[in-house]
Amino acid sequence: MSAKGDAGSVLILGATSGIGKAVARRWAMDKADLILAARDTAEAERTAADLRVRYGAKARVVEFDALKFKSFEQFANGYFTDGCQLAGVVLCYGFMADQIEAQKNPEAARKTIDTNFTSPMLLMEQFAAQFEKIRSGFICAVSSVAGDRGRQSNYIYGSSKAALDTYLEGLRVRLFKSDVHVVTVKPGFVDTAMTWGLPGLFLVAKPEKVADDMWKAVRHRRNKIYTPWFWRYIMLIIRSIPQVIFKRMKL
Repeated sequence: MSAKGDAGSVLILGATSGIGKAVARRWAMDKADLILAARDTAEAERTAADLRVRYGAKARVVEFDALKFKSFEQFANGYFTDGCQLAGVVLCYGFMADQIEAQKNPEAARKTIDTNFTSPMLLMEQFAAQFEKIRSGFICAVSSVAGDRGRQSNYIYGSSKAALDTYLEGLRVRLFKSDVHVVTVKPGFVDTAMTWGLPGLFLVAKPEKVADDMWKAVRHRRNKIYTPWFWRYIMLIIRSIPQVIFKRMKL
């Protein structure tokens, strides 16, 4: 894959997800050149076409499978050849299996962990090494408030996000001296295909709100954000509940 023309571009991983599409629109509004990476390239092409018409954006599509780990080195390094490099990477993909299904089906649990932690960790290591060399760039990755505490209703999904949070924090510290910034994004419930039809949802945010908060976080070099903002205080309360009480709660 040639990287010519990619200097200063923003790579969006998981560009066909609800948040990924909103992120693409938000960065297009800022006149960024975009590379939309997705497994469903036909859907990504439709998004790219809309961005070109609506915002006059430069947007192209590349094929990307989050679970093809062996392809990651070639995929990432291809953007740092011929003197060109990315401005940044926005990671928007994820997977949430039903908790009961994940308890019973090891494959569902494995897919949750691999998609939400193993894949981002292995892939971001490749991009981190390249950003470190050029001493610039940013990594913005979507985690979840579910990683803040292990709740019986989604602890397998939550544990994958907790692992991602820890990884991103360590990566942020590592890359700080190279002037490469890492942003952890922790949304609450978002109106996307992943959450459609789930019971008990409240304070559901639009993907556009999350994307706007992400754009601002990158622009202002924030380390970690909750989006919408009130989830920071909701999760502060949940984290402060004593274990003796918490384990009796139906959360």
